[in-house]
Amino acid sequence: QATGMRPFHTARCADLGDAPVNPADVEDTLARVSDFFGRLRGAGILPLTAGGDHLISLPILRGLVGDSGPVAMIHFDAHTDFYDAYFGGFRYTHGTPFRRAAEEGLLDTSRVVQIGIRGTAYDGEDVEWARAHGVRIIMIEELMDRGPEEVMQEARAIVGDHPCYVSFDIDAIDPSQAPGTGTPEIGGMTTHQAQRMIRKLQGLRLIGADLVEVSPPFDPSGMTAWVGVNLMFELLCVLADSVARHRPEGTSPPD
Repeated sequence: QATGMRPFHTARCADLGDAPVNPADVEDTLARVSDFFGRLRGAGILPLTAGGDHLISLPILRGLVGDSGPVAMIHFDAHTDFYDAYFGGFRYTHGTPFRRAAEEGLLDTSRVVQIGIRGTAYDGEDVEWARAHGVRIIMIEELMDRGPEEVMQEARAIVGDHPCYVSFDIDAIDPSQAPGTGTPEIGGMTTHQAQRMIRKLQGLRLIGADLVEVSPPFDPSGMTAWVGVNLMFELLCVLADSVARHRPEGTSPPD
């Protein structure tokens, strides 16, 4: 109601089911998911994806970016996910997707903004590497001091008119409001702050978005899933708006 957006009137929306996976082979799963999203890109579809842990962002970016050049990203999270390796040397985990994406030329790190970062860290390597490569990291303290509007004004200026992917990890939200996730961190943003920031994505050249790390078994109350699906609707609204803004001349919105 706050935005007046009506995504199902603005764009053709459909549930395309699950991306194919191989539970026994991580790298095969990455290849399958990448191929799936590459076909969506070829069909002109802007996907909104539900995870899954945060590793899914890597094959999604592989599929959506292809050989078209690196994209910008606005990333809401408690963690940077820019580690080189995790769990004793594993390079493909929920803590490493954006390091791999940057190394593979999928992300323009000078146009990457991370919002809400906080908590105790394993070490400082992820933050140091990201900052050295031009990533703008906005810690939770800065978000709270400056407020959602000012932070998003800066994020929009950094992204500019560049194609932009959006990734939202549910642990960006304070665990008092979204406890059902694998790596909760106290002192997070509120659901209202998250809504206001997502709405400020309107007008950017979005290519897709995901919401990840919701783990319903960790929250028998169902509150985390409820928060997640509402944030996905907010993301759907801005994606549909992006479809409408970049619709080819001579075409019309759905009946």
